[in-house]
Amino acid sequence: MRVSVQSEDFDLADALKGFGKQADTGATVSFTGLVRDDTGTLDHMEIEHYPGMCDAAITEIAEEASARWALTDCLVIHRFGKLRPGDQIMMVATAARHRVEAFEAAEFLMDYLKSRAPFWKKEVTRDGADWVAAKDADEDALNRW
Repeated sequence: MRVSVQSEDFDLADALKGFGKQADTGATVSFTGLVRDDTGTLDHMEIEHYPGMCDAAITEIAEEASARWALTDCLVIHRFGKLRPGDQIMMVATAARHRVEAFEAAEFLMDYLKSRAPFWKKEVTRDGADWVAAKDADEDALNRW
């Protein structure tokens, strides 16, 4: 299992090199989230976090996912700092004996990162800056687990 909270971009191929290569792995799933511009006015997003606390919280939820779905491997990368539309913001990869477990664990991790991971996001547009508020739909997605 690997968790990385980082400012620098990541290369998907490098991140996944050797991932899930255990003999008992039958499926791997990966997801990459990008900064999107819903309004056409986003200049950039600023993502803040508390070092140490953030890593520990994500590691704890990755360990929970690994135990709950008997994962053979797990990878979570989340970026912080100034990100522009189209930039990679995060990725989750899971490996398990069967595809259902790999998919469900990946969805669980994505839902957690979206609604509970200790990041604070500010959208900076040509009209000003606003902190991104939590969405009920994101909380609902996490509650299904």
